[in-house]
Order: sequence, then C-alpha cells, then structure tokens
Amino acid sequence: MNTIVRRAYNLCRSPPLLPIQGVNSVSGGEHQIQQCRGIRVRVHNGNLEQALKFMQRKMQSSGIERQIKNLQTHHVKNSEKRVLARKKLQRRIQSQELAHRIKVILADKARGL
Repeated sequence: MNTIVRRAYNLCRSPPLLPIQGVNSVSGGEHQIQQCRGIRVRVHNGNLEQALKFMQRKMQSSGIERQIKNLQTHHVKNSEKRVLARKKLQRRIQSQELAHRIKVILADKARGL
C-alpha cells in the first residue's frame, strides 16, 4: 500500500469529532463540535487496486495529500530546508507575477484596448 494512502488511513481512523476550544455555542457550552473531513471509496467486485487508485485521485483533488505530505515525521536537514524555502519563494514570486499580468490584461480589456 502506498505510504500516502497509509497515512490517510491513519488520519481517518482518528476520532471523527474534534472539540474546538474557545467557541461558545448556543447552549452556553465552551466547546463546539466540528466533523473531520473524510473520503469514501466503494470497492466493486473486489477490485481493491482500482479503488486505491480512485482514492488517491480523490485525495489529490481535495488537497488531503498535500496536507499529509506537509506533516513530516522525520528530521529535515538545514540544507534541505533552504532548498525548500527557495522553491517556495520562487513559486510565490511566479504566482504574484502571473496575477499582475492577468490584472494588466483585464484592465486593458476593460478600457477597450
């Protein structure tokens, strides 16, 4: 079984209801209950491999896979942290540049150019 699928399975096995501290509910209590997100996949005709592939696609599209990858349980070297920080900065700069280009294009269209 894939490590990501295994981690997702372990996350889904945790208690489904999580108390949130500091939020007053209507009944005057100090806790509000929030449900945990989950993914359900049906296995048709005992085809587990196909169900796992489908579940992995669902996890990727919903963003759960990214959250699981971000929960690192091992030590990350400082050099690796620097590389990851540089890549994150490059992605942020590219995203900002793209947003600026789109803004300019939309402004030109609005002016009728």
